[in-house]
Amino acid sequence: MSLPAQLLIEALIGLVQQAGELVLQVYERDFSVLAKADASPVTEADWRAEALITPALQVLLPGVPVLAEEATAAGLAPAAAGLGERFWLVDPLDGTREFVQRNGEFTVNVALIEQGRPVLGVVLAPALGQLYAGAAGLGAFTQFGSDAGSRRPIEARRPPAEGLTVLASRSHGDQAALNAFLADQSVARIRQAGSSLKLCLLAAGEADLYPRLGRTMEWDIAAGQAVLEAAGGRVEDLQGQPLRYGKPGFENPDFLAWGQPTDAAAAKS
Repeated sequence: MSLPAQLLIEALIGLVQQAGELVLQVYERDFSVLAKADASPVTEADWRAEALITPALQVLLPGVPVLAEEATAAGLAPAAAGLGERFWLVDPLDGTREFVQRNGEFTVNVALIEQGRPVLGVVLAPALGQLYAGAAGLGAFTQFGSDAGSRRPIEARRPPAEGLTVLASRSHGDQAALNAFLADQSVARIRQAGSSLKLCLLAAGEADLYPRLGRTMEWDIAAGQAVLEAAGGRVEDLQGQPLRYGKPGFENPDFLAWGQPTDAAAAKS
C-alpha cells in the first residue's frame, strides 16, 4: 500500500460517512425505484453515493482502478483483465431492497483488493449509525455514529456449545437449499439480516455462519469479507477454497462465511 493501512481506513471512514449522509437524504423523502438490466433495483441514492466515492478514491490512491457497481451496470467500468493486481471495489448502496423497504439494513461499502483478496474494508449502515472497519494485520473494529471515541475492537467468535447462530438473507435466498445445507449442522437459531451486515455480525461475534447459496457480486461482499477476515473469520467457496476477486463477470460462487469454526464445523463445511 502506498499509504499505511491505518491512514487509508481513516480516509475511507470519512468518505463513507459523507456518502451515508447523501444516502440518508434520499432515504428520508420520497424516491423512485428503477430496475437495472439484471432486474435488481436502483435508486438515486445509489448513484449519488457512487458519484461521491469514485473520484475521491481516485485521488486517495492515484492510478488504482475503481470498480463500482453502478458504473459496471452502465458499461462504464474497466474489464476484469484491465484491473491489475490492486483495485478498489465499491458498492455505494448494498441492500437496495432493504433501503426501499425502509428497514435500515442497508450499507455503504468500500474495499481494497490486492492480488485477488480483500485486504481492507469499511462498511457503514447509515440508518443504524453503525460502522465496521478492518484491515489485514490491523484487526477490526466497530464505531457508533461519527464518534471515534466510541470505537471498540471486534473479534469473530468460536461457536457456543448450544450450537450455531446462522445468518440468512432477509431478501434473497432459497429456503429449501438452506435447510438442506443445515441438516448436518448443529444449529441453535437462524437470524435474518440484510446486506453486508451479515458479514459484519460474524466479525462482531454475534453469529457463527452465513451460508450464501445464491447469486452475489464481488462488490456485494468484499468490504464485509475484509472486516470479517481482519476479525479472525473466513469466507470460502463450497469446496473450502478462498474467494478470489477480479473474476470475469465479477460474480461470486456460492460461499460460506464463518466466524471462528470449531474443527468439527470446519470439517462439515
